[in-house]
Amino acid sequence: MIDLRTLETFYCVAQTGGFHRAAEKLHTTQPAVSARIAQLERDLNVRLFDRSKHGSHLTAKGRDLLRYVEQMIALRVELISAIAGDSALRGNLHLGVSETIVHTWLPELLKRLSAEYPGITLAIDVDASAGLADALLNNAIDVALLMGPITAGHVTNILLCSYPLDFIARSDFPELGASMSLRKLAEYPIITFARHTRPHSELKELFRRAGVTDLRLFANASLSSIIRMTLDGLGIAAIPKEVAVEHLESGRLCLLPHEEALPLLSFTASFIPRPDMPLSGVVAKLAQEVANDGAA
Repeated sequence: MIDLRTLETFYCVAQTGGFHRAAEKLHTTQPAVSARIAQLERDLNVRLFDRSKHGSHLTAKGRDLLRYVEQMIALRVELISAIAGDSALRGNLHLGVSETIVHTWLPELLKRLSAEYPGITLAIDVDASAGLADALLNNAIDVALLMGPITAGHVTNILLCSYPLDFIARSDFPELGASMSLRKLAEYPIITFARHTRPHSELKELFRRAGVTDLRLFANASLSSIIRMTLDGLGIAAIPKEVAVEHLESGRLCLLPHEEALPLLSFTASFIPRPDMPLSGVVAKLAQEVANDGAA
């Protein structure tokens, strides 16, 4: 008899494109996955996958089966939701988070998830937005809270919040008071996000348009490190003020008035809708609620 676990294994191999990746996602071994698929192929008397060194691809019969399996999984999710409510949803979810979110409202999101969806077990990765986007598109994570959106057509993006960049310095900064031009700010090292990130590129272009040719733009992949360097007086931070609230409120850091509008960083909850992963949409929508509450 074909059981639901075997069909879920088939679905996972189809989604990830390989037996090894499916085994990792299912927290089992590759031989166990291979054995289930082999038994399913014997039961149905068809070949479901073409296997090669580049991965496992569905045959025509495999694609036919996938449509039915997707319907079965979606129906099971609908049944649980209708009878027990969304709070009864259970399972593992791999969440990718940008560091800006970590420094703002991620703790509140985790509290809400624990209270409202106790059956969800989270694994959390913190990375730059580009890395999170790649991880989502390669099925390495289920939801990405990142500087978005991700433009791939099969990805759903839910707007979370937007933070403008600010110029922040140590409280004994010598130029406090008057609004500063970009040329004046460029007399000091500017510490900001890592190279090849959107804020780094946009900030560099902003100074270029202002005619600054000798910009010292220090790229740093860690917001905590940027804040530490700013506290040590090593330069001016170009980061959202929301990530440095504690130090701004204590008076150790201060906002620098400036003349030009700075880039706006917009964040999304991005996920790929799948019938076996209703948790993705649930977590994305809760993240939107928490982000909106934090902005209120």
